[in-house]
Amino acid sequence: MTNDSTVDVIVIGGGTGGYSTALRASALGLTVLLAERDKVGGTCLHRGCIPSKAMLHAAELVDGVAEARERWGVRASVESVDWAALTATRDDILSRNHKGVEGHLEHAGVRVVRSSVRLTGPRSVRAEDGREFTATRGIVLATGSRPRTLPGLEPDGRTVVTSDDALFAPGLPASVLVLGGGAIGVEYASFHRSMGAEVTLVEAADRLVPLEDADVSRHLARGLKKRGIDVQTGARLEGAERLADGGVRAAVRTARGELRELRAERLLVAVGRVPVTDGLDLAAARLTADERGFVAPADWSRLETAVPGVHVVGDLLPPPSLGLAHASFAEGLLVAETLAGVASAPVDYAAVPRVTYSAPQTAAVGLTEAQAREAAYDVVVNTMPLTAVAKGMVHGQGGTVKVVAERDGRVLGVHLVGPHVSEMIAESQLIVGWDAEPSDVARHVHAHPTLSEAVGEAFLSLAGRGLHQQ
Repeated sequence: MTNDSTVDVIVIGGGTGGYSTALRASALGLTVLLAERDKVGGTCLHRGCIPSKAMLHAAELVDGVAEARERWGVRASVESVDWAALTATRDDILSRNHKGVEGHLEHAGVRVVRSSVRLTGPRSVRAEDGREFTATRGIVLATGSRPRTLPGLEPDGRTVVTSDDALFAPGLPASVLVLGGGAIGVEYASFHRSMGAEVTLVEAADRLVPLEDADVSRHLARGLKKRGIDVQTGARLEGAERLADGGVRAAVRTARGELRELRAERLLVAVGRVPVTDGLDLAAARLTADERGFVAPADWSRLETAVPGVHVVGDLLPPPSLGLAHASFAEGLLVAETLAGVASAPVDYAAVPRVTYSAPQTAAVGLTEAQAREAAYDVVVNTMPLTAVAKGMVHGQGGTVKVVAERDGRVLGVHLVGPHVSEMIAESQLIVGWDAEPSDVARHVHAHPTLSEAVGEAFLSLAGRGLHQQ
């Protein structure tokens, strides 16, 4: 072994969890090797979070023109959508972000090896070209996840697509069948509807975004249906086939037991993601994945596996990790600081915000009402419609604020539905994360007129100081 083949930390995977680990470890004085077989930035930057939010912003602009015409008397219409121009803007955003991440890594002195690597032991890896590297402090597994697919109906990037390629498929389809009503499926259904497609959204659970509060699901479904999306919950796909003349035909069993035949130009499969450990050779480091493919830590406070010095971040982690990019950032910071011997608080997953960037948006942090009751808390709940405040009336899109708290105690969860709530959740993150009580929040004055005023009003009422909500 030469000196340049030995470093303090080896990070396998350059997505959000991996590169955040590498940057923080380097900032703490450790030598770091980051192995990435594709582009640094991972799924979030190149195929997920960033491109989808860029496209959803374009969709919001289209929806704004419709609102201007239908609600405000502005004589305007969308003549057409230039798909090439739209995607060029998206790709420019991705390129600039990618260059930014590369620049951060270079400036930090992180050595990037552009190759797949496999474990050869608990502290060593081998690259595709045969080079071997050793870590003196530890190895961090950050290989991410890929979309779950349907047996017998593999994605082709045109007719059957996943969240990884839906926005990169050619052109805008006239009709889309979205299978899966979690955050990803809802966002893609929302985007395609804004762009004029006929959209059917099928979810096997009895409600959309089933991990969120039931009231959030109800308001979200109402908002999507109002926009003309055919929402089918409690429904299951019983079969699907590509058609010779293009498009797909699917058989869906509805919640009432009826068998519906659905046709669409495109089938978007959004039924979850699975961890990626292909070619990693976990056994070489005395590691195993569970039946779902996750690599579980033995110590969640350090995200360290049962093999000392081997840590896990990002989508390889099972619940309570959330599979969210911002959670991965926090995990990367924790692991880097742990490897550097710096005291670091464990990730509080209950205080990590969860957002769906559809129209309407949802945003939440903390426990749902059902979770709080299942945990035997003495619960009080307050719901404040966004349309009960002036700015909510201005937006005219409905929505709600729901607060779940202990009786005479701390706030357990905050749940929002409506326009721009993704930008409103930060306050609630601090409220839940710092164990605030409603009276603590009620002391602070919210700007008028704003949407966030509804959050303040909800807490005023819980503190017995209701103003517009009696």
